[in-house]
Amino acid sequence: MIETHYDCPCMEKCPLNQGMNLIGGKWKMQIICSLNSGGPTRYNNLRKRLDGISNTVLVKALKELEEDGLVIRREYLEVPIRVEYETTEMCDRLIPILEQLSDWSEEMQSTLGNRK
Repeated sequence: MIETHYDCPCMEKCPLNQGMNLIGGKWKMQIICSLNSGGPTRYNNLRKRLDGISNTVLVKALKELEEDGLVIRREYLEVPIRVEYETTEMCDRLIPILEQLSDWSEEMQSTLGNRK
């Protein structure tokens, strides 16, 4: 039987692999969850919520999330300039999937914890 790239989640062109690359990394999931639960958030407030993240890493992750269409950056021409970040509609559609993954993970931890 010939497999297509959709049959194997391990292949590079697999949509699942591509999706995981968009939200993977140490901080992206935390950024998404923070913005989703907090609504539009100013940069410094977001940084305070993400204990231990450096400015460089936060800026890079926000830029990648924005380029990938998961986060919106809004700049308000005030003095001083105000910048807010929030999740996009596309990202909001991801949240129920992440909640299901979280539920599954809790089940797995419970199951694996019972074996030890």
